[in-house]
Amino acid sequence: MTRRLEPGRLVLATHNDGKLREIRGLIGPFGFDVLSAGELGLPEPEEHGTTFEENARTKAMAAMQATGLPALADDSGICVDALEGAPGVHTADWAETGNGRDFMMAMRTVEERLRALGATDPAERRAAFVAVLCLAWPDGHCEFFRGEAPGHLIWPPRGDLGFGYDPVFVPDGHDRTFGEMSAAEKHGWTPGDAEALSHRARAFKLFAHDCLGVT
Repeated sequence: MTRRLEPGRLVLATHNDGKLREIRGLIGPFGFDVLSAGELGLPEPEEHGTTFEENARTKAMAAMQATGLPALADDSGICVDALEGAPGVHTADWAETGNGRDFMMAMRTVEERLRALGATDPAERRAAFVAVLCLAWPDGHCEFFRGEAPGHLIWPPRGDLGFGYDPVFVPDGHDRTFGEMSAAEKHGWTPGDAEALSHRARAFKLFAHDCLGVT
């Protein structure tokens, strides 16, 4: 059974500026005083989970235990059908260089692997962005909200909006990439709207319904 989260201080368990910007934009209308793990100088916990849920819980629990406040974490990634779901939970790892993250390199790696398989038609390049939100309460109770956005991958990348793999992902029903969409268009959802487009917005919509009482 889900609990109602009343407006107040909330920690976003992320050091990713792109995720912070998107989640702050989504939760902004609800009156929370939002702090991020990065802004608070909290260390990033090691993520050894094999699912998005496990990694989201790791991050949410670490932020909650360090602050004593409710903490909301996101673990997300892109799952490519032809690559048997990879990079999946290792989405960010594919961008690691040893000196930070290079998502152009990561997108190129995905493209090279698809070409090696001869996957050139959109039907052979199916993929889905997945986001799992975990809300950790100060007593250790956790709740999960999962959103998925199906689509296909294109090459070369298009658009300089968004972050991560957005420039190569075209969601179903659209002809532009997430990288070509404004934040409002990419999410496709505000309180009271019926639809949500992005994986993160779809997960947040479930969170807003169950924990914030949004219908």
